[in-house]
Amino acid sequence: MVQAYNFLASWQLFPEKCNFEKGIAPKSGNYRIESVENGHALSVSMNWVSIENEAFYTQYTVKPDGALHPFENQDMADTIQSEILNASTLLMRFIKEEKAILEVRHEIMPNGYLKVSHQGVKEDGSNFLNTEIYHKQLSVLPYASSVGSVAIRPTKEGMIKHKALTAMEEQTNMQLDQIRQQIELLAKQAQEIRKRKELSLMIYEATLRFKPQIGHTYHLYEKHDGTHMLSLVAPNEWGGAGPFKQFIATVQLLADHTWKEILN
Repeated sequence: MVQAYNFLASWQLFPEKCNFEKGIAPKSGNYRIESVENGHALSVSMNWVSIENEAFYTQYTVKPDGALHPFENQDMADTIQSEILNASTLLMRFIKEEKAILEVRHEIMPNGYLKVSHQGVKEDGSNFLNTEIYHKQLSVLPYASSVGSVAIRPTKEGMIKHKALTAMEEQTNMQLDQIRQQIELLAKQAQEIRKRKELSLMIYEATLRFKPQIGHTYHLYEKHDGTHMLSLVAPNEWGGAGPFKQFIATVQLLADHTWKEILN
């Protein structure tokens, strides 16, 4: 099942991106697909939280070989047929009394999101199409899928899992956010050091007619021949065009003998 690799993940719901013709979109949700039975089957688990803060959970297993297989929840369907159409499309059909009652299409979108479409029949016999959009996540969140999908019921176990996973998610998100901030700070510092290095190389290749002092401010210019020169004279102090092609930057020598640009 190499083609199933793209679907194997825990996916977090975008409630604001959903479109429901049956039922009401959950407040938050999670859809998880895993490889089981040595890669011969897929385990699909769903958790979601309703607008009324009720937690729901369901799980079932499918074999995406295109054949009919008995479904675990006989109240929902007698058999299920699952097939991987290509690397970005996974199709499931739930069949009751030899009639397809629900078709669930999973599609990997160009932006990497997972689109899950539930197409079935309402109690009054009219058709419905529910569309859900998910993004891939690294951790297992306490939410998931659709009111219009596989029949699921609230349970005490689901509430316990929801509360525990909510606490876990809050803690791990806080820790990940702290790490993200540290990474962003390090990246910013690395960018500043790289910029100082490039500026310093330019200055040390420039014409120097004096010995720069640490902590003092100077002015870097490009001359008409393309070389650079460092001067004590600011651009507005030349009293004319000045002996240069263009002004580059006002700079300061640091204690580590690198240079940084001084922004006016």
